[in-house]
Amino acid sequence: MTPLARLLVQRIRETGPITVADYMAECLLHPVHGYYTTRDPFGAAGDFITAPEISQMFGELLGLALAQSWLDRGSPKPFTLAELGPGRGTLMADILRATRGVPGFHAAVQLVLVEASPVLRQMQQQTISRVADLGPRWIEAAGDLPEQPLFLVANEFFDALPIHQFQSVNGAWHERLIGLRDDALTFGLAEGPTLPGTLATQQKKDGLIIEEGRIARLIMRQVQTRLDHHGGLALVVDYGGWRSRGDTLQALRAHAFDDPLAHPGEADLTAHVDFEPLAEQQPYFYTTQGEFLTRLGIDARAGRLAQRLSGPALESHLAAHRRLTHPEEMGSLFKVLAVTSAGAPPPPGFA
Repeated sequence: MTPLARLLVQRIRETGPITVADYMAECLLHPVHGYYTTRDPFGAAGDFITAPEISQMFGELLGLALAQSWLDRGSPKPFTLAELGPGRGTLMADILRATRGVPGFHAAVQLVLVEASPVLRQMQQQTISRVADLGPRWIEAAGDLPEQPLFLVANEFFDALPIHQFQSVNGAWHERLIGLRDDALTFGLAEGPTLPGTLATQQKKDGLIIEEGRIARLIMRQVQTRLDHHGGLALVVDYGGWRSRGDTLQALRAHAFDDPLAHPGEADLTAHVDFEPLAEQQPYFYTTQGEFLTRLGIDARAGRLAQRLSGPALESHLAAHRRLTHPEEMGSLFKVLAVTSAGAPPPPGFA
């Protein structure tokens, strides 16, 4: 039993079962035993590898898409360039490197990173300082974003936000809880029926599990408020789909799937992102990662980089291109949602 598991067992003994959202929050962000607050989970030595770690092309193309959107909106000065959950800082470093040649872009940037982990903040500082001297500012919540034009990216951020789960039993929704059986963590259901907010209209097929990302919706509303008031663009890249159906809670530990209740605090917990409620405020654009990167020109970029490579380096580069775009890899599972302000030009990468 992990140290956090012992704490959770004691808490449940004293106060009763907890929601899936509470469990995820404790596992990921507990100040002493939380997964993100105590370690670097990224890369080969961590538990998962994100798109920016796979290839520089991902960050370069997203950066140029943001820069083109900034130009299309009249090059506002100053503006916020922000990232939600920047990881090691690899994506933002690639964005900044790719946009060096965009006239006036870096001179107008105020760089803001939304990050709660002290360990990751230090890594982000080191990574970003190698490519740009922009003096990033860290905040803990999207609600603290500056009141000015906003150009924001969030890659594999929303999948790690706590979710509530509900299961249909005899025509009524019951919230899924985590309690104890023989002093071990186990799933159960709340006794009384509960009405999940955005998903109440779904068919109540007996046994069906649906998920609600309440924190995700709140964050997107905060981002959308900045866009409505000041203009800009937000790009959300994550795995998931349109409308929640089924239990997608999963744990990853040492690059392998794990029981979500087996190692609290020592495994990454995520759930598929439900993009429908994130796009509840118009206007928005939505497509797959593969289509998005292809429209931005990843094939041509991959070809140019390949000309300078050979042997294992070339094989690795071609594999990275396939992994990012092919439907059987990240190309279809990962989606891209763009939200902007009313009347703004369509963002690059969307038909």
